[in-house]
Amino acid sequence: MDQIVRLADAKQVPPCTVVIFGASGDLAMRKLIPALYSLDACGERMLADETMIVGCARRPMAVEQFRQHARDAIGRFSSAPIQQPCWERFAARLDYLAGIEDLESFARLKARLEQIESASALPPNRIFYLAIPPDAILDWVERLHGAGLIAPPQGPGFSRVVVEKPIGVDLRSAMAINAGLHRYLDESQIFRIDHYLGKETVRNFMVLRFGNSIFEQVWNNHHIDHVQITVAEQEGVGTRAGYYDHAGALRDMVQNHIFQLLSLIAMEPPVSLAADDVREAKLNVLRAIKPLTPDEARTQVVRAQYAAGQVDGHPLPGYLQEPGVAPHSATETYVALKVFVNNWRWSGVPFYLRTGKALARRASSVAIHFKHLPAILFAEHHPLPANILTLRIQPDEGFSLSVMGKRPGLDLAIGPVDMDLQYRREFDARSPEAYEMLLYEVMVGDQTLFVQAEMVERSWRFIQSILDVWQRDGRTGMLSYPAGSWGPPEATGMLAAHRCGWLEP
Repeated sequence: MDQIVRLADAKQVPPCTVVIFGASGDLAMRKLIPALYSLDACGERMLADETMIVGCARRPMAVEQFRQHARDAIGRFSSAPIQQPCWERFAARLDYLAGIEDLESFARLKARLEQIESASALPPNRIFYLAIPPDAILDWVERLHGAGLIAPPQGPGFSRVVVEKPIGVDLRSAMAINAGLHRYLDESQIFRIDHYLGKETVRNFMVLRFGNSIFEQVWNNHHIDHVQITVAEQEGVGTRAGYYDHAGALRDMVQNHIFQLLSLIAMEPPVSLAADDVREAKLNVLRAIKPLTPDEARTQVVRAQYAAGQVDGHPLPGYLQEPGVAPHSATETYVALKVFVNNWRWSGVPFYLRTGKALARRASSVAIHFKHLPAILFAEHHPLPANILTLRIQPDEGFSLSVMGKRPGLDLAIGPVDMDLQYRREFDARSPEAYEMLLYEVMVGDQTLFVQAEMVERSWRFIQSILDVWQRDGRTGMLSYPAGSWGPPEATGMLAAHRCGWLEP
């Protein structure tokens, strides 16, 4: 019989008003509105009856038009199907204000929120989601504060501000943004969102490690040879060249998503499951990462741009030929690097990180490679592959453990066998989307899955050492790889000492 240990039931979301700036944009319509609908859908009913959702954007739009756009987006992107009673209840929550930009319009927003709260007997619980360009964050927070929309943490209600990545483009700008946020907000009011932390497999990392004695006993440099983290994107730069050519793979993916995965994999057991304790354990990993010297930034980091090729059977031009990309751009679309966590548990264990665009497939995974067997018994005449624990983040969420087993037959033939768990197959339940989980956590006020200021700055501090070298080197050292491949061969050469290559998801 299955034994389910229920440590805590889902908390009921308190009544609140969710204000989405940039409500007519791509993020709001593809992710935020569908996620809120799913939380409110007939099978979930996580939103309090009084909760309201106010969309704000420059675009003039009647409330009914905004609701129709929301319904269309939910039909396309929500994991919960539209059911008429559920939709009618959700549509009644939706309001819209156009032209919210200057301080005067923020005063109009305040009046509207007070009107909503008064009509529904709502407490002044307000969540402001900044689905806006990163360079506008501080202006919007200043205007929220100037209009009196941000209450102190000890007030009768709560004020929470959700900030999307990227937090800055380098260490200096990240520190400036954090300092600017702290001028108007307490750290407890800031929710820096990284959607990877809402994925089911990522949330399962801690349970896998600390809820199973067999793993935590071997989660150290005595048993683990190396760790590979892959975040692969199949599409090219597409219509994002204006942003991407100023960012690149290192800024866009390593500084946030991949370092968050690294910190979860390498963290020490937190003293409790409280948000501060979990985040401190993750932060200690980043504090322990060995900085790179300029020479190491050249020898332990591979960067490349995709050349023309075939992606999923369709031709794709090279990065330098993409519309909007500078003809002599030194922006990397692929990066692989080797880092070390200099603490007692991980001393000498390399962590190999890679990410790129226009790769063979879209997939994200973490592969824990255990040490090879001694050259005796079964490995005496032929080296056997090491055991590998693979954590699949997307698209096929789950994990597998590769072990050696005997093949059926009269002879003695052995080979790897996967002990595999797929979430969809194992659990007969809908898995919440990442933004559902993260918006839920914002509403209940749990910061476990969000990034604190020092973590942002610590990750940028490491990345900055690489950026500085690249700035001096220009295109020197830039490699290429055909679109639709798994990247340049030089990245595979990084793993030569381990008698293996990258584990292709």
